[in-house]
Amino acid sequence: MTVRALLASGCLLWLTACTDSPETTPRQLDDRILHPPATVGLTPVLIPELSAMSDVVQHNLEAQFATLRQALAADLSPDTLAGLYGDVGALLLAARYFSESTPYFLNAQVLAPGDRRWPYYLGHVYRNVGPLDEAAHALEQANQMHPNDVATEVWLGEVYLAQGRASDAATLFSAVTAREPTSAAGWFGAGRAALADGEPADAVTALEKALTHNPAATAVHYPLAMAYRRLGQLDEAQTHLAQQGGVAPRPDDPLMSALGELLESPEVYSSRGRSALVAGNWAAAADLFERGLTMAPTDPFLRHGFGGALLRMGDQRGAETQFRRVIQDNPTHVEAYYSLSELLEATGRPGEAVAALRTALEYAPGHVAARTRLAGILGRSGAPADALPEFIRALELAPENAEAAFGYGMGLVRLDRFQAARDAFSEGMQTFPDPTPFALALARLLAAAPDPGVRDGQQALNLAENLLEETPGLALGETIAMALAELGRFGDATQMQRDVMTVAQQAGIDRTVILRMNDNLLLYENGRASRRPFRSDEMP
Repeated sequence: MTVRALLASGCLLWLTACTDSPETTPRQLDDRILHPPATVGLTPVLIPELSAMSDVVQHNLEAQFATLRQALAADLSPDTLAGLYGDVGALLLAARYFSESTPYFLNAQVLAPGDRRWPYYLGHVYRNVGPLDEAAHALEQANQMHPNDVATEVWLGEVYLAQGRASDAATLFSAVTAREPTSAAGWFGAGRAALADGEPADAVTALEKALTHNPAATAVHYPLAMAYRRLGQLDEAQTHLAQQGGVAPRPDDPLMSALGELLESPEVYSSRGRSALVAGNWAAAADLFERGLTMAPTDPFLRHGFGGALLRMGDQRGAETQFRRVIQDNPTHVEAYYSLSELLEATGRPGEAVAALRTALEYAPGHVAARTRLAGILGRSGAPADALPEFIRALELAPENAEAAFGYGMGLVRLDRFQAARDAFSEGMQTFPDPTPFALALARLLAAAPDPGVRDGQQALNLAENLLEETPGLALGETIAMALAELGRFGDATQMQRDVMTVAQQAGIDRTVILRMNDNLLLYENGRASRRPFRSDEMP
């Protein structure tokens, strides 16, 4: 038996174990197994439990299963039967039932070995649930059947990268970018392959091209930052680290796009809308959510997603209308209050944002993100004393919440409780996996706190210099300047502050921020140290 046949059998056994209740009789189970005709190499397939699926998905699948059951009893050609197996597999894959779709695609491939759809879809199944060796094998088959297909080569290159086969991936991505120079997905793969092969300069070239062709692809920034770091260009590395995200460039993929058209339901539109949001395609997301709302006007998830897409498109009024409609129809929908609070603060209405979050917390007192955000808005809007208890409550609910711990420290700074803030940041350095923000804040206090009992210029300089390799950037440069001034090294502090301001101007930082930086420069030029550890624009 081949590896793929073994996997298909294992999938059938797994489905049997996972979908049967203790009350399922052998006869009922047998009714859900579709036995193939006496054809060499085919595997019995199990009809999965459909009750957890949406009504539309259930209806479509039940119709396909009925057609396949009738076909198995008739004398149909292998190509026709392959199409019916493949149609069921495609529906299951479209609904993201990866493992359940596997035996259907395997049977379709046995019956129609020349149809590249079946190994292509199998490649995507294995790419999502493993094993990666099978994903590579399936996509290699699809690539041999239809050479030079960009989508197939990109996905195969992604699998090679996941397997650690950087050179093989580089060959594929190089072929893609040679044929399609504007392929952001191709350049993204080529850059990561070069980085894995120890070629950071080539990686920078490729990844910069990926951003040129798809500026919204925020996932490009992290490997680009790593490439710049290996080249020793730390300011460039920091700039890209600050922009990293989860939106990866994707190739045009007609076969996978076709799956999205198979199922028409509110759930499918919601899923596709969320995928479009993740990809940074706001207009497409808004369209998908709106289409879903025509089928389910009262669905809060669709309407909330629609509001989120409008907000990202710059339609604040439209987004607010959608969020308020969700709350009107579903007064306990906490995420709508949360999104509304973000919009309200961004549009200069912090009081209303606080009210929205307080209402959300009435319904969900344990919502840590909402409580943390409430505390942050209170601190930023001039009520730090009210913010501290909220940060404390958030930490009681989730002691691992680094954002709340950092916010608590900043709340103490706002209240001029510098010794307590120093202790909070010091504890944060020891407690959380990423000590960097706590270390930087502590260095600021040690360098420039108004309380002389807190200041320690040498310790501040040591902390800041220890961060140089991992976290270069403007904030760190200003911190080093503060520490140098506290130590009386005003010439060095002046030069460091000037360097920071030059980099800020070159990076296009807002002019008002640069003018605020100039306040410290004037102090250092006149032989005075700073006694303001944070500007207002630096405090979260």
